[in-house]
Amino acid sequence: MAISPLSDQTRQLLQNRPIGSPAGYNRWSDLLFIHWQVPAEALAALLPRGMELDTYDGTAWLGLVAFEMSRVRHRWLPAVPGLSRFPETNLRTYVVCQGEPGVYFFSLDAANAIAVWAARRFFRLPYYWARMEVVREGNRRTYRSVRRERSSQRTIGPMPGIRAMAEPPSTHIEANFGESLGVAQPGTLEFFLVERYLLFTSHQGQVLRGQVHHRPYPLHRASVARCEETLSKVQGFEALPPPQHVVFSPGVDVEIFPLQSVKLG
Repeated sequence: MAISPLSDQTRQLLQNRPIGSPAGYNRWSDLLFIHWQVPAEALAALLPRGMELDTYDGTAWLGLVAFEMSRVRHRWLPAVPGLSRFPETNLRTYVVCQGEPGVYFFSLDAANAIAVWAARRFFRLPYYWARMEVVREGNRRTYRSVRRERSSQRTIGPMPGIRAMAEPPSTHIEANFGESLGVAQPGTLEFFLVERYLLFTSHQGQVLRGQVHHRPYPLHRASVARCEETLSKVQGFEALPPPQHVVFSPGVDVEIFPLQSVKLG
């Protein structure tokens, strides 16, 4: 198992906007970041070749992020009503690839079949089509999803490396958010978990790197009233404790940049 500590300066540099034109735009709203501390060995064993586990003071983290995407569009096209707004939930951990910190996604569920197909086809990400909703009631947010497992496999093809389950993976999460925390400060656990601008994925043995740009997340204190999810069980995490870190963000506008091939040393 390899663990890669990085300097705060290296992490902060990725907040700068990359040179070049984005491939698309969208907005991420009502983001709930839920995290569990898990054994580093368990996470490292799930990573593709070329990626190392990223840790905070020696601790490794599994994250679940639920939110809503809106204004989704290609750089040359307008947002299409009915297709440009939908919920998403992703399960992820944190990695370093060629000296850069980023996110590695175990799964991403979204309530838009066309977006799921496009993300698999053009971004090589393990997306799944799901029935989902985000309910807003004052300072409470409820996130529900049930993966359309059979439809997903029939229309866009199964993803490899996924454990079969008797019931489709699902989530039912209820959370309350409170006072503003401002933006995460370098060196803190919040910064490590939330301020991530690179993603890494693997396709046919090739590691690919994607980048996003947005202002730092405005964060709020949050607590979970209900957390029922089976996305983590698909990856072999059978008995997670209650979430150990939770924060909420009202949202950010995002630029999405094209994938690049990573040359492994």
